[in-house]
Amino acid sequence: QVRLVESGGGSVQAGGSLRLSCAASGYITSTWCMAWFRQGLGKEREGVARISDVGGSRYADSVKGRFTISKDNAKNTLYLEMNNLEPADSAMYYCAARNIESCPLRVGRDYEYHFWGQGTHVTVSS
Repeated sequence: QVRLVESGGGSVQAGGSLRLSCAASGYITSTWCMAWFRQGLGKEREGVARISDVGGSRYADSVKGRFTISKDNAKNTLYLEMNNLEPADSAMYYCAARNIESCPLRVGRDYEYHFWGQGTHVTVSS
């Protein structure tokens, strides 16, 4: 069983920053591919960024240069540093894990990930 718990969401003004965390527990290894997805109101879930020890990191074009994904293997924690936030970034953000080492070529689609957290909400006001 794998458990993913997100935290760090909140409300900020445009141009502000937030740091999301995802604590992983259970039968999970540091070599798994991990990702952040988001789903805005009335929108489909979209991949934001993914990372793996062997595949590096990839970002959606909409967040490239503003968001940074990282992980601390010793703490089993995934992070998403979000800077220069825009109202379009408002969404529920989800942590996801893929129980194999290889990551999708880009961030990937939600069906390519096997475990999900409950999400943390981010609101960016103009």
